[in-house]
Amino acid sequence: MVETFCRRSVLQAAGLGVASFPAPAVALWQKSPNDRIRIGLVGLGGRMRAHIACLVALAKSENVEIAALCDCDRRRLESAPKDYPELQGLRYATYTDQRRLFEDKSIDAVSFSTPDHWHALQTIWACQAGKHVYIEKPVSWCIWEGRKMVEAARKYRCMVQVGTQNRSNPIVREGMEKLRQGVIGKLYMARAISYKIRGNLGKHRSAPVPEGLDWDAWVGPAQMVEYSPFMHRRWYWIANFAVGDAANQLVHDVDKVRWGLGLDSPPTTVMAMGGRFPPAEDDDADTPNTLAALCQWQGRNLLVTVENRHWYTNSEASMRDKYPFVSPNQCVGEIFFGTEGYMIFPNYSSYYTFLGPNNEPGPCNFADPQPDWWTESVPHFKNWIEAIRLGDHRHLTADILEGHRSTIICHLINISIRLGRSVNFDPERETFPGDPEAAQFLRRKYRPGYEVPEEV
Repeated sequence: MVETFCRRSVLQAAGLGVASFPAPAVALWQKSPNDRIRIGLVGLGGRMRAHIACLVALAKSENVEIAALCDCDRRRLESAPKDYPELQGLRYATYTDQRRLFEDKSIDAVSFSTPDHWHALQTIWACQAGKHVYIEKPVSWCIWEGRKMVEAARKYRCMVQVGTQNRSNPIVREGMEKLRQGVIGKLYMARAISYKIRGNLGKHRSAPVPEGLDWDAWVGPAQMVEYSPFMHRRWYWIANFAVGDAANQLVHDVDKVRWGLGLDSPPTTVMAMGGRFPPAEDDDADTPNTLAALCQWQGRNLLVTVENRHWYTNSEASMRDKYPFVSPNQCVGEIFFGTEGYMIFPNYSSYYTFLGPNNEPGPCNFADPQPDWWTESVPHFKNWIEAIRLGDHRHLTADILEGHRSTIICHLINISIRLGRSVNFDPERETFPGDPEAAQFLRRKYRPGYEVPEEV
């Protein structure tokens, strides 16, 4: 049964454009360790299926409850029990304005599955309201936003977990530990790879806004555009709303590369090229579908390469043909190169090593069968819940700061492609020294009422 406590549209009333939440002194877990954590869910898209499956799986053992749903499309709220069968029989509030959910003092935490362009502002609003946050990757639409998210998490002492769930997978963690122990010798290079056949993504043809959808709220901090099913459904590959394939899957891979190489900051130099290949008349997406990047860190004798392809391609290190990711047509993962061999992480739950000049099989571990697509994040949500009870962001396996550092790499790749040249980045100040042309991409212009604040 669905209990509807509030159904209000964003900006429905005059003067509602700027959210204002009483800033809590702390967002530490004030209740008894045995008290239930009540979680609100925002954004009822495809990825939310994993959030719901994980939280329902953990409901009893971790004493958590799905207490509220929010989406600016009323149709999704009404169809939620059908779209997510795990919700059937649960009692929860529903909202069309996420700010009303943030005002609900009975909600302890919020889990977001929304487009990239909303991540920063809604995370900051939630932290200002004293809510802990689970935010999907990539954390931000631009570099400046990510820093503001980190500031908000620390100021309000909120546990902000990023959806780079590989960091909580026990087999992946074991493989990373073996890298640190020197299983393939001294590391000198790594590759982050995402080859997925996507094909042409369609055309933008304006259409009436569907009944029940608040298009103004959906567009939010981005620049307003006329509605079309293409804009609404293909936002992943539209620069106004998303970072594109430089981050969509690749943020997982560059995050693991940075983790495995022990890189605690973004790179200082990135050189990338890319575009939409082959050109297609029936495809209006405007972010690169094919790219290649080189990344280096000052003072570290390491090289990182990052690659994405949308069309037919070969496998790499057998990561498609022998060790597939999700489906046989996807070649996704990471390769680490050392002085004694190499290691691959071809999916979310395995690693393999190959040693010496003859590539002799070395230590490996893999889940058999692979976790299903909807519950592979269970350890990640469990880690978030543990950190909330402990009140210590250091317990998070994918704290917002780590997510921000990895997402910066994706932003730098896009900036280099846009400029058609390499860029030099100052990881301490998070800017481009002496390069105003690159600096213009550090942040965006926001629509009135949806500004990411200078002071969080």
